[in-house]
Amino acid sequence: MKKLILTLMTTLALMGGAHANEEGIAWDKAPNKTNDVASLQNGAKLFVNYCLNCHSAAFMRFNRLQDIGITEQQIKENLLFTTEKVGETMKANIDPRQAKEWFGAVPPDLTLVARSRAGHGGTGADYLYTYLRTFYRDETKATGWNNLVFPSVAMPHVMWELQGDRRPVYDKIEAHGHEIEVFKGWEQLTPGTMTPLQYDQAVGDLVNYLQWMAEPAQNTRVRVGVWVLLFLVMAVVFTWRLNASYWKDVK
Repeated sequence: MKKLILTLMTTLALMGGAHANEEGIAWDKAPNKTNDVASLQNGAKLFVNYCLNCHSAAFMRFNRLQDIGITEQQIKENLLFTTEKVGETMKANIDPRQAKEWFGAVPPDLTLVARSRAGHGGTGADYLYTYLRTFYRDETKATGWNNLVFPSVAMPHVMWELQGDRRPVYDKIEAHGHEIEVFKGWEQLTPGTMTPLQYDQAVGDLVNYLQWMAEPAQNTRVRVGVWVLLFLVMAVVFTWRLNASYWKDVK
């Protein structure tokens, strides 16, 4: 009996340790400004310049960007790098076999990533916003980079020139009789072309675009939904009064 209890306690401890390890750092709250056209346009530019080299968005067409105020001519002149047709989908030119050889896995399609990455830590947008801001230099990795949200990720820090080089700073605390490291903050090693605030805003724009791309009709759906609910409320009031009028002389 004692052995059984000891085994159960050990298993629970291991499960608790694994759960804590999976949780990692807390996710920051994403700006969530999918109604901000300027933010969406800047996010689309960042996506095409920094993400579309390796990641496709195979369920989104370039001409759909007209929905966020980018003209067809602007798309052709500034955003059309992987194809010559505005009506084509956003597919990366990278060879999947080479990508697997370089990174160990084929870069995933990003069309729905803002919806698929939701978890106990927050929304998919929160995950992406935190993930894109927690890269740090790690020479032990093949790419030279690591990430606090996704440890040992195969993806390099493609926007490092904007953010610069940073390293995480930890505090050591005692917990359950063991000394553990807790993330405290960042130390900037070399500056980027953007200030930390500017970089956070740029990542916010990119995440806003990824949110919009995952469901371009979301804002319209919400807007129409509000009017539908208002109509139903009014219909209930009229139906209730009409019913009362029909039955007022019936005893």
